[in-house]
Amino acid sequence: MMNISDDIKYVGCDDSTLDLFEGQYKLNYGVTYNSYVILDEKIAIMDTVDKRTTDEWISNLENVLGDKIPDYLVVQHLEPDHSGSMQVLAQKYPGMDIVCSERAAAMVPQFVNMDLSKRIISVKEGDTLTLGNHTLTFIMAPMVHWPEVMMTYDAVSKTLFSADGFGTFGDSRNRISWIVEARRYYFNIIGKYGTSVQNVLKKAENLDIKNIAPLHGPALGKDVSEYIEYYKKWSSYEPEKSGVLIAYASPHGNTKEAALYMKKLLEDRGEKVVVIDLNRGDMARAVEGAFCFDRTVIAGTTYDGALFPSVMDFLYHLQVKNFQKRTFGIIENGSWAPSSGRRIKDELGKMKEITVLDPIVSIRTQKKPADDSQFAALADALVMAGKNN
Repeated sequence: MMNISDDIKYVGCDDSTLDLFEGQYKLNYGVTYNSYVILDEKIAIMDTVDKRTTDEWISNLENVLGDKIPDYLVVQHLEPDHSGSMQVLAQKYPGMDIVCSERAAAMVPQFVNMDLSKRIISVKEGDTLTLGNHTLTFIMAPMVHWPEVMMTYDAVSKTLFSADGFGTFGDSRNRISWIVEARRYYFNIIGKYGTSVQNVLKKAENLDIKNIAPLHGPALGKDVSEYIEYYKKWSSYEPEKSGVLIAYASPHGNTKEAALYMKKLLEDRGEKVVVIDLNRGDMARAVEGAFCFDRTVIAGTTYDGALFPSVMDFLYHLQVKNFQKRTFGIIENGSWAPSSGRRIKDELGKMKEITVLDPIVSIRTQKKPADDSQFAALADALVMAGKNN
């Protein structure tokens, strides 16, 4: 990872062995815990790191600080992967104050086993902290994605320290494009809180931002407007792309065949189609795909008198992420008394601004030639919906 400037040094850490982020999101390329030191008349450390990398982080700090003593720790987000080394740092530098939002100040005791109350400086919207040449301005960002979150702007380097906003998966050894994992990161971690993101973006419009420094992933420079535009689109719940996600769960392979037949029909009609097996694929990728595209087809069965578990899990994830403003097609399969179509539609009805297209395709055990017409009718309806979006 790179320093932001000669006096804003990177001291964060890679974690290449963690397999699940927040205990649920698969990490294919590792993750970073980002932290910076601003060297000025007064010295500020921007956030700590997960306890998994405390020793490495302290070593990085000592290499940058030498015999200097930090004056402030700025805590933008208290989630354990960012506050996990706070107590160690506070013990190492007993004269260091801790700067955080008022909400964070009330929460700090949950994350340490020592009394830091006399060392906390709580700040609110627009408050500043002068280090010398650098003056930090604090921007409250509640529910992006925790209630105590704040961001910090440094006018000298024109850097927005953006907490978990604009973050992505991947460590510094895996030089993948930001967008490759940023979309999955956003929709699964921050995506529910679109209104909160929009509020922060409005504040950012008044800032001259040349760099964005999130707590995960690379610092973003050059043309930051590209990244901001992605966040504007995503936080509005508008689809990013025209296309169809087909998400299926197939106990014996027949529903898979039906899903792939629909894929062929749509591709023959010029549509971009992505298919995911809900039983074997990454659920976070399925959620990402549903948010990314304007249309989704769910193909599934019932099981034990309810929706097949992975289909229900997919719908649950969409519901809790505040999924909205999309069009769906449904393919149900059942050997007797098929009801998955109705059940899927009922679950979709719990979400905002969802359109379910007719017909709901219904097959018995396996697709037969007699079913071709209903598949074609749904494919045509999906194409027409794409033109109207």
